Amino acid sequence: MSKEQIKDNNIENDFQSQEDVNDLIENQEEIIENEMDSLEDDLKKEKDNFLRLFAEFENYKKRTSKERIELYSTANKDVLTAMLPIMDDFERGLLEVEKSKDNALLDGMKLIYNKLKNTLDQKGLKVMEVEQGDKFDAEIHEAISQIPAPSNKLKGKIIDVVEKGYKLGDTIIRFPKVVIGN
Repeated sequence: MSKEQIKDNNIENDFQSQEDVNDLIENQEEIIENEMDSLEDDLKKEKDNFLRLFAEFENYKKRTSKERIELYSTANKDVLTAMLPIMDDFERGLLEVEKSKDNALLDGMKLIYNKLKNTLDQKGLKVMEVEQGDKFDAEIHEAISQIPAPSNKLKGKIIDVVEKGYKLGDTIIRFPKVVIGN
């Protein structure tokens, strides 16, 4: 072989080698690009999973905190519910003592009643204010009877409150028992 042929052959080989190298580089670049896309997709999925898990945990913390607060606020519910008939009896007793005109007995009863009422108020017990003429709401009132309304203005409204209703915080523990006009 002549020098020129060897030179041409080497150039040709170099040219083919360069094409092979370029092809190899392109293949490597495609592989790297595919790997990067795959890694970016995996990263997005993991980031999404992380955010969902984080949000779920935050919701869990809020829910348990709210439940804990609610539990503390209604922890005395059973005791306070048991005390309600005693309050009713006390109020009826006060009305009867007022009729007897015995001021010393009345003052003593009022003192005890106010002390009991204040103690229950401190524990979160609130009287539901319901008056004659208020609109009847089945969500917060318990209708025990219907009577003919004395006037058209009182149709579908509360005529009389038979038993007071009470709330503990925002929870109704006893619905007011009312008579409504028909």
